[in-house]
Amino acid sequence: MDADKIVLVTRKTRLEELVERFNTRGQAKFYLNQNNGDGAFGYYEREHAVYYAARSSLHEHLLTVAARGHTLKVQTIERDLLSTFTFGAHDIVVIIGADGLVVNTAKYLSGQPIIAVNPDPSAIDGLLLPFDIGTALAGLQAVMTGRYHAKTIRMAEVRLNTGERQVAFNDIFVGVRGHVSARYQLTFAGQTERHSSSGIIVSTGVGRAG
Repeated sequence: MDADKIVLVTRKTRLEELVERFNTRGQAKFYLNQNNGDGAFGYYEREHAVYYAARSSLHEHLLTVAARGHTLKVQTIERDLLSTFTFGAHDIVVIIGADGLVVNTAKYLSGQPIIAVNPDPSAIDGLLLPFDIGTALAGLQAVMTGRYHAKTIRMAEVRLNTGERQVAFNDIFVGVRGHVSARYQLTFAGQTERHSSSGIIVSTGVGRAG
């Protein structure tokens, strides 16, 4: 593959999100231990340390591969900025985080290969994370040489009469906001049925498996 750049997609840890919410590390620790028992904050600290160690190691691996490609660059993008980031058609996307980060990133792609890396296999099941730090580099090299097997994911798309477009990795819920019933009709293959419920869920192949 003639890649333009490697895009590393990261996320904030739960510890970072807590500190942002409560302004200081001390207040975050007090809140967490108060509600989840002593030691809860320590678990968040371990999770944070493991993630950043894995992220740093992965970044070094990517820089090594990029250096071999001479003009190839490595760009890091945080999850909160995905909606404003433009991926190039020839980018290779490397994701390090939980399954949800893969789902969030995939919505903004259009055929670019994804190498999804599990930062902590001992704590994260990672159904959508086939790589770890030890195998990510081999996966990247396989993509760059075109000698890889990819699993294609088909997503669901909905278009509103306002022109708005939504894309979903797992499923789309169509219904009324709140707890009231919606009245609607479904038409398929020339047959129409009237229904009343909270709404309908349209699943992709991945969502159906869930």
